[in-house]
Amino acid sequence: MQWGTAIVEGISSVGDIAYFAYQMFGWMFTRLPRRGTMMVNFYQVGVLSLPVVALTGTFIGMVLAVQSYYQFQAIGLESRLGVVINTSLVRELGPVLAATMLAGRVGGAMAAVLGTMRVTEQIDALTTMGADPIHYLVVPRFLACLLLIPALTVMADFMGIVGGYFYSVIVLGIDRAAYLHHSREGVVGFDLFSGIFKSFFFGGIIAVVSCYRGFNCQPGAEGVGKAATAAFVYSFVLILAIDLFLNIVLDSIYFMIYPEGTMLF
Repeated sequence: MQWGTAIVEGISSVGDIAYFAYQMFGWMFTRLPRRGTMMVNFYQVGVLSLPVVALTGTFIGMVLAVQSYYQFQAIGLESRLGVVINTSLVRELGPVLAATMLAGRVGGAMAAVLGTMRVTEQIDALTTMGADPIHYLVVPRFLACLLLIPALTVMADFMGIVGGYFYSVIVLGIDRAAYLHHSREGVVGFDLFSGIFKSFFFGGIIAVVSCYRGFNCQPGAEGVGKAATAAFVYSFVLILAIDLFLNIVLDSIYFMIYPEGTMLF
């Protein structure tokens, strides 16, 4: 019986989120938010997220170098370490890393802010004054996540590549010229395109899920905390699920364009 209730509630939540997104898209194609509101959200979502994304990307690149070096050294291919680091970051880790940081830093904050506004009846007050809360509160946040996560993805890619280069060449002592030469192999323009393409979906789902959880927050401080936690957890799970689906689709397209694949070694 509990399983049946959980399934029904899950399907109901999917329908509610879909209707929530439908309302949001309706406002996007009729009237955009004011520029000042957009700039505030761009700053909060993009500029304030840059340091944590850059720092995390740097360490991820270094971790990849540490974990891969000795396996490559055992077969005499340590000079090609940059190929694995760069392809891993551009194709997969960069977009997912940026999305995870955005879900943790921005998604939870969105749910907490909107949840507090729901608990203190500020959202109801907007409706009473004739302002649509979805247009006023959700659309700017959605556009900020959608438009700025590609830049965060590129930043994560770049800093990860720099971190991997620094650790491989400076710490591990791999020949600089050989590392740079082989680093150009394995990564093609489609890899960068696919990473940025996926990031749009990640940013959109983070904004929709986080705003939905905030709008449907339970009363009290505990409800706000649960909304923020649920926003991150649901966003993260959906990021991985969407990543799997998009990888299947994009890999099919990739091998249509490059029938022989890309030779890493």
